[in-house]
Amino acid sequence: MTAAALRAGLIGLGSMGRHHARVLAGLDGVTLVGVVDPMGDKNGWAQGAPVLSTVEELIALGVDYAVVACPTGLHEEIGLQLADAGVCALIEKPLADTVEGARRLVDAFESRGLVAGVGHIERCNPALRSLRSRLEAGELGDVFQVVTRRQGPFPHRIADVGVVKDLATHDIDLTGWVTGQRYTSIAAHTVSKSGRPHEDMVSAVGQLSDGTMVNHLVNWLSPLKERFTSVTGARGCFIADTLTADLTFHSNASVTTEWEALRAFRGVSEGDMIRYAIPKREPLLVEHELFRDAVRGEEADICTLRQGLRTVEVAAAVLESAASGLNVRLNEDETAREDVSS
Repeated sequence: MTAAALRAGLIGLGSMGRHHARVLAGLDGVTLVGVVDPMGDKNGWAQGAPVLSTVEELIALGVDYAVVACPTGLHEEIGLQLADAGVCALIEKPLADTVEGARRLVDAFESRGLVAGVGHIERCNPALRSLRSRLEAGELGDVFQVVTRRQGPFPHRIADVGVVKDLATHDIDLTGWVTGQRYTSIAAHTVSKSGRPHEDMVSAVGQLSDGTMVNHLVNWLSPLKERFTSVTGARGCFIADTLTADLTFHSNASVTTEWEALRAFRGVSEGDMIRYAIPKREPLLVEHELFRDAVRGEEADICTLRQGLRTVEVAAAVLESAASGLNVRLNEDETAREDVSS
């Protein structure tokens, strides 16, 4: 006997919401029953689903879960509405525009035992999924450094947050996810050159809980669009291009294949380069399949709200460091600051 289809709703029909609508409309085991957007559907993106004006109308239709793809500043208010109504939610990244708001969302969904996740879509990029599995298998040996570059022209869809909350949260989340580590410190500089109230370029350096160094360069001031992730370790270097979903490995020829050699690591030399053949499924479809399975009660690797909260905390620390000139240390229970020069 086939299980009844889950009833899903969508909140927001903007540049990201329209893609959610397309995927939801064709997702196996799911029926898109309604879309909320006060502006209506002048572009025909709702895939034939009823277009509603309020979240209350969507809840009244009876939905198992909703995708929240409205501006970041509305995530908390709408997420709390859904939680109060007992509706599971997939909330676009970042989880909220403040740490306090993100914490309230975590509490609201966890206290009711509701499945909720954050749409950190890079977790579903084929290159990064392959990279993560290879790191977990120990193919790189000890990890030394993660470097990301994410740059391109200004996205006119963004009006309520700067480049740190919009773009850098991708890199913060994927770095913690592929390594399985937490940020322990961050120091950053930002600039604002486009005349907008928010920053449009950030450079950050930090450290993870196992000592791994991280570097992030993020901006929307470049005519070059780049999505680059590099992970360097004892056995070589993985390079992921998430625009093309390609993963390559540059081996360290000075390290032999015996695990004992890792303890005697002394240097590097150029070795073979391997480009992996990876099945390239659409990341957004993979994200939706995982969340659907989680709502069904199946084991699924989604980005939890607690993980989304941690990313918001790190993003807030990036902005605090840039504003104060201090190195910000992130602990389990509290955030400490120290002068960068000390």
